[in-house]
Amino acid sequence: MTDAQAGDEVVRFTSDLIRIDTTNRGGGDCRERPAAEYTAAQLADAGLEPVLLERTPGRTNVVARVEGTDPSADALLLHGHLDVVPAEAADWSVHPFSGEVRDGVVWGRGAVDMKNMDAMILAVVRAWARQGVRPRRDIVLAFTADEEADAEDGAGFLAERHAALFEGCTEAVGESGAFTFHDGAGREIYPIAAGERGTGWLRLTARGRAGHGSKVNRENAVTRLAAAVTRIGEHAWPLRLTPTVRAALTELAAVYGLESALDDPDAVDILLAKLGPAASLVEATVRNSANPTMLEAGYKLNVIPGEAVAHVDGRYLPGTEDEFAATLDELTGPDVDWEFRHRSVALQAPVDAPLFAKMRAAVREFAPEGHVVPYCMSGGTDAKQFSRLGIDAAYGFAPLRLPEGFDYQALFHGVDERVPVDALHFGVRVLDRFLRTA
Repeated sequence: MTDAQAGDEVVRFTSDLIRIDTTNRGGGDCRERPAAEYTAAQLADAGLEPVLLERTPGRTNVVARVEGTDPSADALLLHGHLDVVPAEAADWSVHPFSGEVRDGVVWGRGAVDMKNMDAMILAVVRAWARQGVRPRRDIVLAFTADEEADAEDGAGFLAERHAALFEGCTEAVGESGAFTFHDGAGREIYPIAAGERGTGWLRLTARGRAGHGSKVNRENAVTRLAAAVTRIGEHAWPLRLTPTVRAALTELAAVYGLESALDDPDAVDILLAKLGPAASLVEATVRNSANPTMLEAGYKLNVIPGEAVAHVDGRYLPGTEDEFAATLDELTGPDVDWEFRHRSVALQAPVDAPLFAKMRAAVREFAPEGHVVPYCMSGGTDAKQFSRLGIDAAYGFAPLRLPEGFDYQALFHGVDERVPVDALHFGVRVLDRFLRTA
């Protein structure tokens, strides 16, 4: 078990890391090095030997290895990112980079995504150092840059250039899962991620004949683009249940005492409707999706441009990437070209694996009334990059016990991001319990 000092440290580390502004605005506009140096110092103080690695100056990653007692056992990768998305201070109740602890809550950008988990990892390994604890298997710790953009300076760089540091790793644990989901009817659900949809960020380009805005123009690039974007936005994607999502629906149905006939799309939609708020854990992952997000065209109101561009956030389930691409070909039509601006694989990890059972057991020990279920993330994490090293069994497990009314999912990239101190203490206890047995 962790000690009282670990409880104090996880709060302090969360607050300190929040105060280090690691805003990632994309396009290389970020500097994680101060947070990386802070993290490395805490690891070194615990007797570990962290290495700091950069592809680009200031975009720093930290990697360290905790040696286990069984050298024949496969290693486990435990990863968290140090960068955060932007925050507009004027919109917040508390300055987003204050790290203020007020009324039992730590406030600031990164409080849930994901400097809290970084702090939990540091608190646990430091407690182990004080207590002389060693895990069964080697645990490789990776604190990465650039997760909130394309990971080229972060996990992608580590996978490409420093694979040797992850030798022996067969499974990975990162964000986000094992948080309390309150269903509004008194139930506490703890979803553990065992999959991620793939990422397909798209650029659509329509070309036509430039001309005067007052003239007839049947080759208007804006019109062509708008038609394609409308078709994409209105498309009804077919049901595609992966093993992870099927397991999630089956277990949620059992929690609510409902039938789980999952081979009929209508039956799945009926089940989702009966699950109430809990449906939000799975409804975004029963189908692929493509949401138009940005439009670029023209430079003057009375000039028809020769080119118009749109950007689409596409996500696809494991095994459906070819179908996704073929559907985009149909929806864009002959007058609009499309390409991947950023593309990453979909992931799926077994929910009947011993590691998943150990995560489930660790949560149940400290939240015995909770219902632990698997789920698939609608978005993605650095696990996609580490899968390039053959680490395909990747899970989301950043445990937090949250009070009712605390909308954890809404705080990701949201205003007034914050995390309760009690939730951090719970997370340290659960993470310690899990990693000792992993």
